[in-house]
Amino acid sequence: MSAISNVEAGQAHALLPVRHPQVDFFICDILDAIPKDDMATMEHPVFSLSTRPDRRILHYEHRGTSIEVVPSVKGLATIHDKDILIFCISQLMAAVNAGRAVGRTLTLRAHDLLVATNRETSGDAYRRLRESFERLAGTRITTNILTGDEDVTTGFGLIEKWEIVKKTRGGRMVSVTVTLSDWLFRAVMSKSVLTLSRDYFRLRKPLERRVYEIARKHCGKQADWRVSVEVLLKKSGSASPRRVFRRMVRDMIESDHLPDYHLAEEEGDIIRFTRRTQVLDEGALVASEAPPLSHATLDEARRLMPGVDVYALEAEWRGFWAASGRPRLRSADGAFLGFVRRKAAG
Repeated sequence: MSAISNVEAGQAHALLPVRHPQVDFFICDILDAIPKDDMATMEHPVFSLSTRPDRRILHYEHRGTSIEVVPSVKGLATIHDKDILIFCISQLMAAVNAGRAVGRTLTLRAHDLLVATNRETSGDAYRRLRESFERLAGTRITTNILTGDEDVTTGFGLIEKWEIVKKTRGGRMVSVTVTLSDWLFRAVMSKSVLTLSRDYFRLRKPLERRVYEIARKHCGKQADWRVSVEVLLKKSGSASPRRVFRRMVRDMIESDHLPDYHLAEEEGDIIRFTRRTQVLDEGALVASEAPPLSHATLDEARRLMPGVDVYALEAEWRGFWAASGRPRLRSADGAFLGFVRRKAAG
């Protein structure tokens, strides 16, 4: 062993062990992170679908899972408020996949959040964003939903706290820190998340977003999934009567613009969800035949396009390869890096 190695070994024994490998905070600086959502709130109704202040206390029970959602004076957190959590989860998962240390307190730029979730960047948009933070922090949930292999009944807010750390002279937020609840952070760290279509943020109606979430969670890798209108109504959390809800679902069937899934009505008051194409799962196309990429290749992609989520790039490349007819690849690593270089060059 060299002298330098002996010194390093001595220093290692002299130092205390790393007792807290996760940092206390995480800076959201990964561009184009793949949208991710936690599976628990995709399966069960937690967010209001109302476009007006909703001050109801929500109760939900299904197959042993119970949820009570209590609003603040600002009202319940809405499905559009959830965009903030999706952005945070997406950033955390991209960082975890890249081997970076993360914590449940995140610092993010408001403009990045608005752009990533397909929102306007007007002054009114920043005002609405602040209202979303207030509803997320004020809404309290009591549930026995399992997250990260822990089965406990607990009460919490969707976010523990938020704070504007920088704003313009006119008072518009520039950057903000958000502390996620332990419950939600456990879900992220146990990778109890699913990839969403980027077109999710283009859906205008709250029910469309909620139905997409349910389909993504339950259809998964299956070619199709069937559910009764009654159960779909219950899982959606919609306050509409069944006949009104059924009509809204029929409108969705007629418009047929739900990302990833096609809806159809069958006898017996049943709705069938069918996958349109391969659905992204953890950054790669399901059943993709393209060979895996090496760690060195992913590192080179990070060097070529710093700040970009390489797993998003990989998913985009695999989609391009599949759409091109799945040509035989002499070198998947070389083909991918060529794709990245062309993208970096603009």
